[in-house]
Amino acid sequence: MAVQVPTPAQVKEVAAEMGLSLTDADVESYIGLLRPNVAAYNVVDAMPDNLPPVKYPRTPGYRPGPEENKHNAWYVKTTVNGAARGRLKGKTVVLKDNIMLAGVPMMNGAATLEGYVPDIDATVVQRILDAGGTILGKAHCEFYCLSGGSHTNATGPVHNPHKMGYSAGGSSSGSAVLVALGEADMALGGDQGGSIRMPSSFCGTYGMKPTHGLVPYTGIMPIEIYVDHTGPMTANVADNALLLEVIAGTDGYDPRQYNVKTHPYTKMLEGGVKGMKIGVVKEGFEQANAEADVNDKVKAAAKKLEALGATVSEVSIPWHLLAPAIWMPIGIEGLTQTMMYGDGYGVSRPDLYVTSLMDFQRNWRNRANELSETTKLFTLFGTYVRKYYGSRYYGKAMNICRRLTAAYDAALSEHDLLLMPTTPIKATPLPPADAPRELYVERALNMISNTAPFDITHHPAMAVPCGMSDGLPVSVMLVGKHFDEPTIYKAAFAFEQAGDWKKM
Repeated sequence: MAVQVPTPAQVKEVAAEMGLSLTDADVESYIGLLRPNVAAYNVVDAMPDNLPPVKYPRTPGYRPGPEENKHNAWYVKTTVNGAARGRLKGKTVVLKDNIMLAGVPMMNGAATLEGYVPDIDATVVQRILDAGGTILGKAHCEFYCLSGGSHTNATGPVHNPHKMGYSAGGSSSGSAVLVALGEADMALGGDQGGSIRMPSSFCGTYGMKPTHGLVPYTGIMPIEIYVDHTGPMTANVADNALLLEVIAGTDGYDPRQYNVKTHPYTKMLEGGVKGMKIGVVKEGFEQANAEADVNDKVKAAAKKLEALGATVSEVSIPWHLLAPAIWMPIGIEGLTQTMMYGDGYGVSRPDLYVTSLMDFQRNWRNRANELSETTKLFTLFGTYVRKYYGSRYYGKAMNICRRLTAAYDAALSEHDLLLMPTTPIKATPLPPADAPRELYVERALNMISNTAPFDITHHPAMAVPCGMSDGLPVSVMLVGKHFDEPTIYKAAFAFEQAGDWKKM
């Protein structure tokens, strides 16, 4: 679409937004001066885009009906077969619906994106297919991924696999449900405030948020570059390590990736936890809405690790209780600038920009009333802060975040892992369709307090199921040093092998 030379009325409108006063003569002068700039833009417009080719055949798939989508976990079913051989041969994988699968619809949970079809495969998709995996389709997620519940998707709520009518967690809700139900061996989720770990906690799956940048985010719709993570969600630890092994490593596009350290994760599961030092984070059990049965099950998991040979001791990190407040300006202002006003990408980084998504995403401005209540809330507040306070709080939160990171690093200098509940609560009932806005928002955000801190400090963190209570899963979170996913996997594998978590 060629750029047009602006009309006098358009120049006056833009000048007014800038607070710039122009005479009619000024307007004509600027139009003349802008003509060469417009011509340069149209040179770019005439060039073919530089996007990676799509290697494996596929069809657009189909939207499954209620008879094969009882929990509303699927968005699109299709079958994309990968290479004839490879490490994932025989494994089936489902993708969170913010991950691009060329030729297959993607709506990222949002009515405003419905109808968009990506023209590239995300790097993680290419790697899964190159490793022989079979992709079964796209799993529903929350509206623009802005919820830890499972009730904001524009097509309706996603139901917990253990109890219909209860939350599956979010925002990677469908991914967790389909793995828990056994409809896919593996899934990919995304995590900006806990969106891999929270649904894993509510659904009883293993969810790894890797160190920031370990897995390339290329071809996945961002929220905010500093907190964007993608990673594996599986029914067991070995599959989790295998999928991470396939998708980890630099891709030459993603600016989130620097000093990346990969490992042969599947070869580092054995060995047990004997001699391992695990710090039980006191503040992780002190959230205002913490449920006693969750805390008890997680403390029992710590005792189980101690019985397996680990040295387990309590550690206090007062900064942990401040972390969600520090996350807030980074998350809210970042998503407002990048995902909303930046048309899904923003600027000022050397990324792989999928301009078809940017064009489609722009249209939210004409359909803002259709946004989810959490999206409205965050964008409204982000716009307010930008208009009246600028970006200083984003910058200050980023500066303070270094102190938060240092606090966890200090604890990890004396321990191999940190331990706490993944979520302080179990899955809650889904809010009714006519729920007041306050309940809708509360059920979307009431579980993020332990997970969100590690999205801004970038430490790897894994949700590990550790028991059932009232028919719903409970999960323990293991946190490691940057790029030390192997130690997390080793402890998680030892715990998994020690007994059936559903009977703990």
